[in-house]
Amino acid sequence: MKQICSLITGINRVFFLAAAALIFAVVPMLLFEVVARYAFNAPTVWAMEASTLVFGPHFLLAGPYLLHLKGHVAVDIFSEKLQGRAKIASEVFTYLVVAVFAGVFAVVSWPLAMNSYGMAETSFSAWNPPIWWLKFVVPLSFAMLFAQALAETIHALFLSGNEIGADA
Repeated sequence: MKQICSLITGINRVFFLAAAALIFAVVPMLLFEVVARYAFNAPTVWAMEASTLVFGPHFLLAGPYLLHLKGHVAVDIFSEKLQGRAKIASEVFTYLVVAVFAGVFAVVSWPLAMNSYGMAETSFSAWNPPIWWLKFVVPLSFAMLFAQALAETIHALFLSGNEIGADA
């Protein structure tokens, strides 16, 4: 089980690093747009839209690994005071809620992505790039969030054996 959890976390880490690298594409696009617009009075039709299209995958693909890093916003005024089995139960409950949420989103978003692919959906802007392929990032990222939440649940339960033994 530990190897499967490590594999899931490793895959999410790769997605996280790829998402982080996307920022290195966005900054030059926006810089080009600003220089073209204000220095040469020649705005582009693609730079703002391209940067917007990149921001979605940036946030979605980073989310599952941030769950592992505990980097999401958390209100822990109660859970920080918990110890032993109560803390483990709180973590497991939280991860299971995240898993259910992510699983539902993954299942619901898959047909929407398939429909977008079937229509060869574009953005309908002046630039009009194909966007159907971006829609597949949504079910992928939520499926990976689901898997990471389950991995974190297993991890919490695996570590709980050591802590429970210490409580006795």
